[in-house]
Amino acid sequence: MSDPLSQVVALLQPRAMFANVVSGRGRWAVRYAEYGRPSFCIMLDGRCLLAVDGHPPFAIEAGDFILLPATPAFTLASDDAPAPVLRDPEALPSDGSEVRYGEPGGTPDMRSLGGAFVFDRTDPALLVSLLPAVVHVRDATRLTQLVAMVAEETTQPRAGREAALSRLAELLLIEAMRATTAGTAPPGLLRGLGDERLAIALTLMHAHIERPWTVAQLASAAALSRSSFYERFTRTVGIAPMEYLLAWRMRIAGQLLRQGELRAAGIAERVGYASASAFSAAFRRHAGLAPGAYVRAIGSDGS
Repeated sequence: MSDPLSQVVALLQPRAMFANVVSGRGRWAVRYAEYGRPSFCIMLDGRCLLAVDGHPPFAIEAGDFILLPATPAFTLASDDAPAPVLRDPEALPSDGSEVRYGEPGGTPDMRSLGGAFVFDRTDPALLVSLLPAVVHVRDATRLTQLVAMVAEETTQPRAGREAALSRLAELLLIEAMRATTAGTAPPGLLRGLGDERLAIALTLMHAHIERPWTVAQLASAAALSRSSFYERFTRTVGIAPMEYLLAWRMRIAGQLLRQGELRAAGIAERVGYASASAFSAAFRRHAGLAPGAYVRAIGSDGS
C-alpha cells in the first residue's frame, strides 16, 4: 500500500544544496538574515544557543538536529556572547569548507554541520505546511549519520554525486518528518499520521486517490463513528476529510501537469474524475487556473 510520507517526499523532489562544517571558539555570536529556503544543522560537539525570530531561544547540544523549513532570521551564539556579527546566508561557501566563529585558532568549543537543500519543480510551501517552523530533534543518531554523508559528498566530489545528494536529502526529510508525527507537527498530514486511527484513513486515501471515497467509508476503515472520525480528522489534520482529499488530488494533478506526460483525460482518471471536463472545472476552482493555463504559467516562470 502506498505510504503518504513517501508520496510527499517524492512530490517535493529534494536535492541537497550544500553542507559545511561550522565551528566556534571563545565568545562569539552571529546574526543571519532571513534565508527563506529550508536549512538544517546537526551538532557534532559542544553546544551553542539558537534564537530563531518569533521563537524563544534554546540550547542545541551534541547529537541535536535542527531543521528550519523556511529559515527566518536567526542568531547563533556561545554562552556569555558579545553583540552578534551580521552574516549573509547567501555568502556562505558552497564547497564544504569550514566556517569559523569567534577565535580563529585553537581547538573549537563547538562543531556542527549545516546546510540547505532545494526542491525540484514543486511548491516549497508544501514542506512549510507540513512541519513546525523549528524542528528540533534530540539524540538524532540516524540524522547525524545522514548529514555526515551529505558533508562527505559535498567535500569529496565523486561519480554519482548529484544522485547521492538527492537521495540523502530525501532521507533527511523523511527522518525529520518521522520525528514530528508524535504531536509536535502543526495540524496536517504529519500530525494525522501520528494518530493510529487517522493514519489508516490517510494511507487509504493516498494509496487509492482515484476512488470515490466517502466520510462513512473512511470512518469505517478507521474503526470510528462517522461523526467522531469527521471531528477528529478535522481537528488533527486541520481541514475536513473530503477537503484534504481534494487538496491532495490537486497536488498530484499539478505534478502530472508539470511532467507533461498525460493529457487532461488521463490525469482526470488518475485522480478520480469521470471526465476531463469535470477535472478541469475542479482544478480551475482549486488553483484559480485551467489546467492548460497552469502549464503555461509554470513554463513561463522556469518551474
